[in-house]
Amino acid sequence: MRVIAGKAKGHQLKVPKGTPTRPATDLVRGAIFSILETTTDDWSQVLDLFSGSGALGIEALSRGAGWVDFVDREPRCCAIIKQNLEKTKLAASAHIYCCSAGKALSFLNKEYSIVLMDPPYSDPSIGNLVSQLATSRLIGANSVVVVTHSPHLQLNPTYGTLNLTKHRRHGDSCIAVYRKEAKS
Repeated sequence: MRVIAGKAKGHQLKVPKGTPTRPATDLVRGAIFSILETTTDDWSQVLDLFSGSGALGIEALSRGAGWVDFVDREPRCCAIIKQNLEKTKLAASAHIYCCSAGKALSFLNKEYSIVLMDPPYSDPSIGNLVSQLATSRLIGANSVVVVTHSPHLQLNPTYGTLNLTKHRRHGDSCIAVYRKEAKS
């Protein structure tokens, strides 16, 4: 696995072994960032939930994100994210929270411009977490939420004030992009 574009382009990233982590492929990560480049101009604050190796958040930093908070509950994954951040020289623009995504939503206290979620594909409770995120203080008027999921898991077109704006399938991965509904 490598960083696809930006200032850390080409850096090889470590992937945790012996964990249920399934890193997003280069194709899927490329598709996510292609969508983001046409969806938002605000890359100031990024939240990477279910970080695994940190590949999505590191890709965001490499492409110019101002700050990324990484969240993963596996200590081995958190150690790998730290190593990957140091290797790519991006550690000064990031923080790693080694806890569950649900716990992180309870204590994180800032608004994110982009939220990246690459949860375990077999987790049927992802919709509940997206609902929790939709009503949290972490989502602002212009926030974009990207969720990768299995084609066998149907996500809702809306969660609270988040509306599905794009849905793409790449092999056995789907990308769902949500934005907050505009107030009329």
